[in-house]
Amino acid sequence: MHATVRPATERELSSLLTDYAAKRIPIEVAGAGSKRSVGRPVQAAATLTTAGLRGITLYEPTELVMAARAGTSLAEVESELGAHGQMLAFEPLDVGPMFGAATFQGTIGAAFATNLSGARRITSGAARDHVLGVRAVNGRGEVFQSGGRVMKNVTGYDVARGLAGSWGTLAVLSEVTFKVMPMPERTATLALWGLTDELAVEAMCAAMGAPYEVSGAVHLQTPLAARLQDER
Repeated sequence: MHATVRPATERELSSLLTDYAAKRIPIEVAGAGSKRSVGRPVQAAATLTTAGLRGITLYEPTELVMAARAGTSLAEVESELGAHGQMLAFEPLDVGPMFGAATFQGTIGAAFATNLSGARRITSGAARDHVLGVRAVNGRGEVFQSGGRVMKNVTGYDVARGLAGSWGTLAVLSEVTFKVMPMPERTATLALWGLTDELAVEAMCAAMGAPYEVSGAVHLQTPLAARLQDER
């Protein structure tokens, strides 16, 4: 029987992973599960979710730094940042609606563990470019910490960035520290419907070469664009 476990503390997370490793039980690591349909299905005897590890543990708006436990929802993080006129500049990608799930279900830990970033990536970088430090538990149940509250400026292994995009296969994140950015005073979205692939590429090239700060350019092919239009 496939079990789902939800540790409430880092110590409990460590204990569970130690036990699974000793018994050689394969597990699936998830946050809220909004990205489970991405890639191939995982063959596991149990699912370990970090959704019980919640809460913002540090926020210094003047220093543009925030830390939160891995299971903290992106909605909570972005709401707190928005109240101070700040944002996650890498624009976390919400893939839930693409697979029939609800919107705004992702967690901050999963945002960094998967490194899935939005269209703003071309100017602001990916999620991994904004992580400052992590606390995590490896496959043997050992708790470790990498990085801190400032950008790494010395030589050596940048483990925190190395874990970004690993999808929980190298370690389970328990807490992440990341930099945030001021929110633009004004933004606008321009949508052009019905363009062929060639015209869309031409339009995006023209936009990126314009004297405006374009944060992202995306072309959706006809089938996906029609699907999104129906769901507006």
